[in-house]
Amino acid sequence: MDKSTSCCACSPVPNLMPKLFRHRAAVALLSSGRPRRIGWSLIASATLAIAACGGGGSDGFFSPLPAVPAAPPPPAPTYTVGGSVTGLIGTGLVLQNNAGDDLAIAANGSFSFGAALPSGANYAVTVKSQSKILTRVCTISNGAGTVADAAVTNVAVTCAAPAARFAYAANDFGNSLSGYTIDAKTGAFSPMAIPTVAMAITPTFITVDPSGRFVYVAHTGANNVSGYTIDASTGALSPMAVLTVSTGKLPTSIAVDPTGRFAYVANGDDNNVSAYNIDARTGALSPMTTPTVATGNSPFSIAVDPTGRFAYVANSGDNNVSAYTIDAKTGALSPMATPTVASGDYPAFITVDPTGRFAYVTNWASDNVSGYTIDAITGALIPMAKPTVPAGSLPTSISVDPTGRFAYVTNYVSDNVSTYTIDARTGALSPMATPTFTAGGNPGYVTVDPTGRVAYVMNGGTRDVSACTIDASTGVLSLMATLPVAAGTLNQSLVLSR
Repeated sequence: MDKSTSCCACSPVPNLMPKLFRHRAAVALLSSGRPRRIGWSLIASATLAIAACGGGGSDGFFSPLPAVPAAPPPPAPTYTVGGSVTGLIGTGLVLQNNAGDDLAIAANGSFSFGAALPSGANYAVTVKSQSKILTRVCTISNGAGTVADAAVTNVAVTCAAPAARFAYAANDFGNSLSGYTIDAKTGAFSPMAIPTVAMAITPTFITVDPSGRFVYVAHTGANNVSGYTIDASTGALSPMAVLTVSTGKLPTSIAVDPTGRFAYVANGDDNNVSAYNIDARTGALSPMTTPTVATGNSPFSIAVDPTGRFAYVANSGDNNVSAYTIDAKTGALSPMATPTVASGDYPAFITVDPTGRFAYVTNWASDNVSGYTIDAITGALIPMAKPTVPAGSLPTSISVDPTGRFAYVTNYVSDNVSTYTIDARTGALSPMATPTFTAGGNPGYVTVDPTGRVAYVMNGGTRDVSACTIDASTGVLSLMATLPVAAGTLNQSLVLSR
């Protein structure tokens, strides 16, 4: 075949190529902004000639452009699941969504899980682990549902002290402990099936660990502390395998830190505090490596702040309060940079409000209450602008309601309870419109239930307990019932347990 002709005997390609190249050059000039008159018909005829000879294939000058692939569909939208946390104290709270996607919560406020979900997916938020501060339990509402074309923001995590189910009263002259169940609706006491437990001489002060599993009783006449386990269903007490552990002389007060790992006893005649580790399984007490720390003269009571970082001791013989930091790992007490702060005359009971911002001390001999702000970083006590407020005659114990809005002080000689409102900003105490509540004879101890609905006043002189409802708005006490307690009770201690 003649090389000057195409394979399909069409028009000779060599005769067209020069013209085609010239016209391609003309197209290039046009695209460069310099228009020229072009023979478009020649380009068209050349294209047809090439196509007729099979030149429109992959080897031709004008191969067809490949098909543009369709754009992938956009991904389905996804939405986060979250909400808010209130009432949290301490670290350790971990949430889960759909049994995974762990989320550690460090503080109150809003939260959102990392894994977003498509519309129509189910979610189920649960608590994987509670805070290390055992005085509060976190529960979830609005925790389960289906994602519906929007982020989920209404999961509510509320951390609060569990309601009290049991109560225990020290019968210091009767050498026993009385146990009661608490009506969940009314707050009334009912004696347990075994109403009293015999124990060592002079049970003076009681405390319960924050998990509600163990009871500890300080015995001023025996210089020891006895320990009991609590039946979770009935509240009945059973002696621990090792019933007692030695203390210093005249143990007057015992406190357990809010993590449930450490216990501290104020020893009135040894001018020190005994420190113990708590066995997490059995509740047994064992002395710390450094078993005691010095206090002022005649320490009467000890309190630990709600975060478990600080401890305070009221020294009745020195008219001051000792302040300590608590080692988070060992529980050891170390005096603060400013180790003491002045109080009124013969300070007796000390308490820290539920927010951990304020501390209050009853002063027996000066018939008043000292108020302090707590430095959030160091724990140091700073006297309030008005350092004391009047109370009744011989004020003994003091209790703050769980909202931190109201405070109550038992006055042993005047047979009443002083009632105060608490300034939310400064912590200052102000007498309520009805400044006192008439109690039984020689009220020596007051405590408020974790829900803030009921206050209990132990009356040593009349051997009974005044159960009072608390007005949610004003904090005013109203007598609900007078509950008898076992003979031999004087005035020392009443404790509630979940």
